[in-house]
Amino acid sequence: MAAAALAAALSASVGSWAYGRAGGSAGDVVRDLAVGLAYAGGGLTAWWHRPANRTGQLMIAEGITWFIGNLQGTGVPALFALGAWWEALNMAVLVHLVLSFPDGRLGSALARRLVVFSYGLVAVGGLLRALTYDPAVVAVEATYLSCNDCGPNLLHVPALADLFTPVDTVYRMLGWVLSIVLVVAILRRWHQASVARRRALLPAWIAIALASAFLLWDLLVLLLPTPPAGAFQEGVFLLSDLTQVAVPVAFLVGLLRMRLQRAEVGDLVIDLGTDPDQDRLRDVLGRVLGDPGLRLGLWQEEKEAYADGAGESVRGEGAGRTRVDSSRGTPLALLHHDPALDEDPELLEAVGAALRLALENVWLRTQAKEVTSRIVRAADAERGRLERDLHDGAQARLVFALMALRRVDKGLADHPDPSLRRSVGEVEESLTLALEELRGIAHGIHPAVLTREGLGPALTALAQQAAVPVVVSAEPRRYDPVVESTAYFTVCEALANAAKHARAKAVSVSARQSGDRLVVETVDDGIGGADTSRGSGLRGLADRLAAVDGILHVESPAGGGTRIRAELPCG
Repeated sequence: MAAAALAAALSASVGSWAYGRAGGSAGDVVRDLAVGLAYAGGGLTAWWHRPANRTGQLMIAEGITWFIGNLQGTGVPALFALGAWWEALNMAVLVHLVLSFPDGRLGSALARRLVVFSYGLVAVGGLLRALTYDPAVVAVEATYLSCNDCGPNLLHVPALADLFTPVDTVYRMLGWVLSIVLVVAILRRWHQASVARRRALLPAWIAIALASAFLLWDLLVLLLPTPPAGAFQEGVFLLSDLTQVAVPVAFLVGLLRMRLQRAEVGDLVIDLGTDPDQDRLRDVLGRVLGDPGLRLGLWQEEKEAYADGAGESVRGEGAGRTRVDSSRGTPLALLHHDPALDEDPELLEAVGAALRLALENVWLRTQAKEVTSRIVRAADAERGRLERDLHDGAQARLVFALMALRRVDKGLADHPDPSLRRSVGEVEESLTLALEELRGIAHGIHPAVLTREGLGPALTALAQQAAVPVVVSAEPRRYDPVVESTAYFTVCEALANAAKHARAKAVSVSARQSGDRLVVETVDDGIGGADTSRGSGLRGLADRLAAVDGILHVESPAGGGTRIRAELPCG
């Protein structure tokens, strides 16, 4: 790379000096220098960032060969001959650059033939032209330098001097034909290119098309009955130079666009959201990669294959496939994208990492939700078991003991010791209180009415025991046991808060199904100000609801009462 930079600097220095010596104005020299250095500088930048891509090297070659024709102004016969022979070498390099852009490879037989023909035309046709070219005899239009004092030509064969005009005409005509075919090839590549490749190539191809069009200015001048004045030629030269500069600039714009694409990957995880579906994943990835035709296949363990959102298989063989594995090394996803994106492996690697993070985040959330749901279900089942054990065990024994004690009390009706009868009465009262407390504990753990009759009757029974007046409106339907218990205890917590903290005078409770969700609402007329960030009650409710994929909404403006709304899946 350092050698290439040195060669470009040397070529530019000698070429600019020779151009000025041949009579070029300061403006001509500056424009000429700008074009050559733009190619060389753009090529060095491209080579630095994309060392595996030969486009950068071709751009450097274009920058170096841009100044070869200027050697005709040095006054050295050997250098004049070199400049006359290879004057159009930069045009052949430009053809090569155009047809191999942006990956540096010639992708078709037509492209390879055009490149071979362009180099052969310069090598053979340029040599024949140099052999017949005598700068002391031929008009100044023979070279763009317009130099009467250039030369002599070391390669000139005096016996062939009369052949210069036909050789030069054929040489130029073949150059025109090559330019026309080049434009056709560009249009053909555009027609056959995918959307992603068109987006990547659009800035550069516009510049290349303009530059190629100005290569035909000779043909326009030749076809005009009266050659245009020098001002016209100067204008064409200026426009040609500007479009030539636009080609390397456009390629650097393409590089910048690729870097901006990689910068967009930083926001990709945010764009994907916390729980994206497969279609949204595909749309977001297609936007970042610039490929609306992108297909995304997720690994299906049961099928041992990748499948898209429609369930169709996505094959992992062929060009334009990028596989994304999990951090454990197992298959995760497959991107079927435009093959042109293979030329930017850094972008694909960054997108793959973001996709891996998003999918594994979804997997972890799903696993955590399943584990939490199992814990809640296990806890709910344990509540029911405890309630049954208390009802069938300790509670039944206390009822049996109370019945036995009452029989004893009847037997002591005629007993002469009144203190004994009082003791039996005290024991009976204690047993009655213990039984009531035990029933309350059992009801708090898991009310039997909820298991037997469902949510509506359980809420009605709860309202009858509440410390404030409660109106219940509940549909007579049964739901999943975990859903019913979660809804029930949500109302329990809401009623407790209404009585203890909100100082409510009345509460309304409703339970209805809306779509595939059970909606339970508790509204009180208390002082409001409830906050889920303070106190463990509402936070615990939110966590319990989240464990079964439910949502808790709390509206509690100061002085405006409290509305607690729980939504639980019941489809």
